Amino acid sequence: MNVPKLAVIVSVITLYSCNLSYSIKTETPVTAVPPSNSQDAKPFVANLPESTPNRDILVESWNTYRTRFIQADGRVIDYEASDRSTSEGQAYAMLRALIIDDSETFASTLDWGEKNLQRQKDGKRTDSLWAWKWGRKADGNWGAIDANFASDGDIDAITALILAARRWNRPEYLQLAKTKLQDLWNLSIATTPSGKRYLLPGPAIAFSPNSTTINLNPSYLAPYAFRIFAQVDQERNWLSLVDSSYEILEKSSQISSVGLPSDWVALDTKNNKYQPLPPSSPIQTLYSFDAYRVWWRVALDAAWFNSPQAKRYLQTSTTHLQKLWREKSHLPARLDLQGKGLVDYEATSQYAMIYAAWQLVEPQLADQVLEKKLIPQYKQGIWGDYSAYYTQNLAWLGLLPPSVVPQELLTSK
Repeated sequence: MNVPKLAVIVSVITLYSCNLSYSIKTETPVTAVPPSNSQDAKPFVANLPESTPNRDILVESWNTYRTRFIQADGRVIDYEASDRSTSEGQAYAMLRALIIDDSETFASTLDWGEKNLQRQKDGKRTDSLWAWKWGRKADGNWGAIDANFASDGDIDAITALILAARRWNRPEYLQLAKTKLQDLWNLSIATTPSGKRYLLPGPAIAFSPNSTTINLNPSYLAPYAFRIFAQVDQERNWLSLVDSSYEILEKSSQISSVGLPSDWVALDTKNNKYQPLPPSSPIQTLYSFDAYRVWWRVALDAAWFNSPQAKRYLQTSTTHLQKLWREKSHLPARLDLQGKGLVDYEATSQYAMIYAAWQLVEPQLADQVLEKKLIPQYKQGIWGDYSAYYTQNLAWLGLLPPSVVPQELLTSK
């Protein structure tokens, strides 16, 4: 985008805080009435194997989510952030719809995103990626209110498109995915003088504060997705991002004395050194709501592609959380670099993401988390607060066994 750098930085500060308004305490569900323009409450008959663990919860919560959070036109609503919509939200809905074989909801959420999240300049579309935030503007009208893209949302949407093309024999989905892949590569990949490539969280101008520093979000890294992208787009070296993703995860976790991933880290590309963001930065280097997703994304790479790097990372980097859990059966929602709790409250979203990891490397602990923290927070299709959009998505994705995605969808024909 040809936008003044200051304007980009100011708007991206709001992107940094996209998860900060989400409900962060485990609470008793509150009564809420779904909006009148939400999807029809007619239950969707899910295509999940009958043997799927927690199948009834997964099916019921998807139907509740469709009714509560997705409008009839496909817009996903975040009630805790002024009823806004995000590229992340549209992509989560597409992934979930694909996995549970709900082609109608997939099509509507994709269609809404394509029609409303276009990144434009002078009334013309600049690329195929999605503006990350849509909501009420200062003049009272509704529309895109931040034209920057967030690469995790586009990655999840592209992954869903590729798998949907295979599942439902929709070649137009694959073609759209390829178009988006070209723009994602051109706009969100940083190449260092040594030739290494790194995934940026959004536009380079916003995440490169100077010529030798890039700011990175480990929870955006999706090695499983990059492997799938390489199957359909051989013109670009997506597998190089698998390597750099594990470099980022492993080396940036060394910033923490207990090996935890952080929400945000900085990389000095001149000496290849990872370091915390300065205290004055609007983004912080600590373990919190963004970092939770690292467990789920790495777990998918371990489960779907049998990655030894993924399994090793899940075992070594969750050691401190294993210790805390064994001692107190309690994980604070935020931890500093020394592994000390910064808050007393817990987060259902963290428990869901760590459940996904421990299912692979510490199944006994995973069962304890499910029994003590996830099931008790679930009631009539909702985890915790009835308005907690972020919690609903992470709880569902974390609880879902990766094996329910057929292997034939994960490999090119």
